[in-house]
Amino acid sequence: MSAHLPGFVIAGTHSGVGKTSISVGVMAALRRRGYVVQPFKVGPDFIDPAHHAMASGRVSRNVDGWMLTRDANLDVVARAAGGADVCVVEGMMGLFDGVDGASEDGSTAQMTKWLGLPVVIVVDAYALSRSAGAVVKGYAEFDPDVDVAGVIYNRVGSPTHLDWLVDATRSASTAPVLGGVPHDSEIAFPERQLGLAMPDHVRTRSWIEAMADVVEKHVDLDALLATRWCAPTGRVARSAADPAAARVRIGVARDEAFCFYYQDNLDLLHDCGATLVEYSPLRDRLPPGLDGLYLGGGYPELFAAQLAGNRDAVEDVRAFADAGKPVYAECGGLMYLSRGIEDSSGEKNELCGVLPFWTQLTSMPTLGYADVIARGDTWLPRDGRARGQTFHYSRIHPDDDSTLPTAYRVQVNGSTADEGFVRHRVIASYLHVHWGSNPAFAKAFVDACHDQPLKP
Repeated sequence: MSAHLPGFVIAGTHSGVGKTSISVGVMAALRRRGYVVQPFKVGPDFIDPAHHAMASGRVSRNVDGWMLTRDANLDVVARAAGGADVCVVEGMMGLFDGVDGASEDGSTAQMTKWLGLPVVIVVDAYALSRSAGAVVKGYAEFDPDVDVAGVIYNRVGSPTHLDWLVDATRSASTAPVLGGVPHDSEIAFPERQLGLAMPDHVRTRSWIEAMADVVEKHVDLDALLATRWCAPTGRVARSAADPAAARVRIGVARDEAFCFYYQDNLDLLHDCGATLVEYSPLRDRLPPGLDGLYLGGGYPELFAAQLAGNRDAVEDVRAFADAGKPVYAECGGLMYLSRGIEDSSGEKNELCGVLPFWTQLTSMPTLGYADVIARGDTWLPRDGRARGQTFHYSRIHPDDDSTLPTAYRVQVNGSTADEGFVRHRVIASYLHVHWGSNPAFAKAFVDACHDQPLKP
């Protein structure tokens, strides 16, 4: 059925222009007005959606033109947008940046066309005046199928500076200026390698409220809301299958150290019949009565000593894996299952020891989108294909000659290699595989948890 998706995309001219801060401020300001705001994030980011959730009060979803098909993205949006008054979609990098320099694949621009939404572009106004008109004109006209419905300037120096920016924009483009956010270092939020730091409930709440104040004062929210009906989405109201009856219990590590999950992965597990039981490897023992365990990504290196100090949890996980229970671990989860984490100074914290190697922190990242093929004798669908991404600042540091079977054949940035490790029924990898690219992966995990073998 055809419908109008009530929303807009907040994109940037490039990374670092402040689109996350402005997006969060807009979400919080609209929520103050009584609107039900559904947030989305273009791309594989885990951190920005955590801020969205605190600002909006609703779980933020990833939409991604490279990992997921158009229909899969429409499914994500349709399922999440129910009951929302307005959808706010934060873009990634620059508006037209994607997987390469020649196509729109994976870009925010591609997603705006798939969803049929207008774009509000954030421009860093620092050291710009009349040249801002050229910037806006270029972005508004680069792709006629992308509807640039407004501009928000960030880091504006003064009211006079904003007047010049408005004059320059009017002389070059029909896109209206919806606001000018002044430069204020007092409300900048701390960053880590992946962008903004993960939120905490005290500091982040204060920052979100401050950003909402700024947006209310310096952005024309009424004009911004008027853009939300600009374009039809086409077939956005799509039917989802009824969830299967609960048949397994899967533990999900969730705390400050383990906080990187695609919400749609968790939803797919639920739809396949899993009851998800959250617990904290920092503070808790493994919950009783679990059939499987999902250890996501996050920042275990920041909490390595505390994780190592919770010996009951470490021993519970080791016993769970040794008993032949299915365990799925990605990135931070792989580090937790290793013998331990070695930091840049050589200090080691011993962890689960399910995998026969240490993980060692590095100064350079390994990153990229990944084509994935499941291989070998695992509970994953044999030769099943999926897509995901990898981003980590650590490497595997073998301490002995032990080798393990690999779980995947992976292509990242044009290079092909075997990746992931298999031990008993443990699958551990640096990859974050989005099961929306192949829901059979989620079903295979639930099936493996249901069909328990004898202890090896």
